[in-house]
Amino acid sequence: MSKIPNETIDKIDKADGATRGAVIDHLKRGGPQSAATLAKALGVTAMAVRLHLYALEDEGLVSSESEAKGRGRPTKNWLLTDEAARIFPDAHQGLAVEMIDSVRELFGDEGLEKLVHNHGKKQRVTYGKTLSAAKTIGDRVKRLAKARSDEGYMAEVKKDGHDWLLIENHCPICSAAKACKGLCANELKVFSDVLGDEVTITREEHILSGGRRCTYRVKGQ
Repeated sequence: MSKIPNETIDKIDKADGATRGAVIDHLKRGGPQSAATLAKALGVTAMAVRLHLYALEDEGLVSSESEAKGRGRPTKNWLLTDEAARIFPDAHQGLAVEMIDSVRELFGDEGLEKLVHNHGKKQRVTYGKTLSAAKTIGDRVKRLAKARSDEGYMAEVKKDGHDWLLIENHCPICSAAKACKGLCANELKVFSDVLGDEVTITREEHILSGGRRCTYRVKGQ
């Protein structure tokens, strides 16, 4: 980790706390990036970003890796560590995992399947109301992303040609989903149902499969 001089620490203490949060948010949403790239996105100097990155590195929240590009000096890219997961919502994952284990122990896999099914029914009702006034596929995807962001998934929508990408940069139920694989499979079905029969949705990236995020491609028919 970097050793930061006292005078540099003083500068960090006086720096805008919102910039620190924005650095973390951009790394979470965009993956590994250089200080220069982050600075451009945030509209601040690269030195200001580096001060935050060095402080975050000393806290164990970020690390760096070098990327060789041509004959020039390698680019130092910064990325969040596993320790940084504690910053983001976890939706009481310890309790959720305990409850999943208890349901499986008391009622078996069939009971757990019923629990997941009932959870899906409630999601369909909630998301259905949120999407009910949407006129287009794009609007439905955006409303779904907003609902998911409100639940802690850090969701966003991007246009990719004729398709829409629903991107979830964080999974606040990751531990629970690992303990009960049916939760992820159920969510894909829920998304398909609430977005409508005229679309097809496929998962292209998956956090539980080692991906940095979960990405769903929504195609109109």
